[in-house]
Amino acid sequence: MAETTVLFRARVPRKRLKHAEKVLSRLGLKPGDAFNMLLAQIELRESVPFSLTTKPGSWLTAEEQSTYWTKALGEY
Repeated sequence: MAETTVLFRARVPRKRLKHAEKVLSRLGLKPGDAFNMLLAQIELRESVPFSLTTKPGSWLTAEEQSTYWTKALGEY
């Protein structure tokens, strides 16, 4: 039996959606796909898949970010 779906609507800034659509398109995804992935992660983790805080830490330098990416994804 097919799973029942619901229509979810949200207001987002037009500029943000357009930029996100360009990025998602390169990944072969649509905004609805990304939203479903977010909800799946929330369901699995029983929390949001990123930290939320009112006191953000320091930003990573480009070099630090590159090191983390290389460790996670390997060399280019």
